[in-house]
Amino acid sequence: MSLYTALIRPLLFQLDAETAHHGTVEACRIAGALPFVPQLTRACLDFKEPELQCEVAGLQFDHPIGLAAGWDKSARALRMLDHLGFAFAEIGSISAQPSQGNPKPRLFRLPQDQAIIVNYGLPNEGAEIVAPRLAAHRMRIPLGVNIVKTNYGPGAPACSDDAILADYHRSVSLVHPHAGYLMLNLSCPNAAGGKDFFAQPGNITRLLQLLKRLDIACPVFLKVAPRDDPAEHERLLSETDAFDFVRGFSFNLPPGKPATLRLTTPRSAWEKLPGAVSGKPVEDLINCCIAGLATRMNRQRHVIIGTGGVFTSTDAYRKLRLGASLVQIYTALIYEGPGVIKRINQGLCHLLAKDGFQNVSEAVGADLRPA
Repeated sequence: MSLYTALIRPLLFQLDAETAHHGTVEACRIAGALPFVPQLTRACLDFKEPELQCEVAGLQFDHPIGLAAGWDKSARALRMLDHLGFAFAEIGSISAQPSQGNPKPRLFRLPQDQAIIVNYGLPNEGAEIVAPRLAAHRMRIPLGVNIVKTNYGPGAPACSDDAILADYHRSVSLVHPHAGYLMLNLSCPNAAGGKDFFAQPGNITRLLQLLKRLDIACPVFLKVAPRDDPAEHERLLSETDAFDFVRGFSFNLPPGKPATLRLTTPRSAWEKLPGAVSGKPVEDLINCCIAGLATRMNRQRHVIIGTGGVFTSTDAYRKLRLGASLVQIYTALIYEGPGVIKRINQGLCHLLAKDGFQNVSEAVGADLRPA
């Protein structure tokens, strides 16, 4: 049992989930500005071994484990994010205009399922506020910026096609010079207004044609709905084929409540809660999506950033072997604390050695290769 699970987590879980979340981000923002605190934290949490070092989409990573978007929504704790043991971190989602998100309460814990229910609705301070923060701090690790359409809240009128595209264009134009990579969030399961826009054939191409004019220097990834559907994967690849700046993909949370929730947490605890589930219950679906897309894409050109239910080295290794080149965590951070990153990496070293791999890149897609 770690210090986090023995002492810190019980205290945080006395608070409602959103209060604990914001308090943690603010604590990290303050700690990041204190002398020596980031460096001491890094000394405790860093883990570097040559077999975990990798190059993905032209970027260098100390290991394959990063932080998913949703934790630091407006780039408030960048200095501390640089020292928590992640090989990369993704902030956001960021939209062109500030957003208050959905009404509270909008974040819920399901400890029995190692899960949370998220209905934030993309609250953030907007690209014009976030871009100067990114410019003011040069990150030690690659920093991803997750971009999404502004959520104007429940009851807002539907946006036109041109307005949706212009919203992405505005955000990207402001933040791309300061990003290690961009993640275009094309499917948010808990925001109203335009959430199905990119499910319509041709609209991904329209967005990429617009963004191509910006001459984006960093790699661009697309975050799409987790549909285990070969036809959807083929459409995604077809619509991105002409755009070399698109380097890969990631899968978002599925809408609604997975059937796997019924196995552990009583239905009465979650059936009336709004939002999408993050954590263990979505692991199998997203793993299927990773494998399905990886078998169809050109893996010399495109890569996958795997998310969904990663708590252990075995979880991360499974995603790597199914075709993900990098793996992000979020829910595990809530339940296990930042020490989970080092534990995952230590376990990965053992798993790689057991299977005879000299480097983590050799394991990527291993389960997809002919026997």
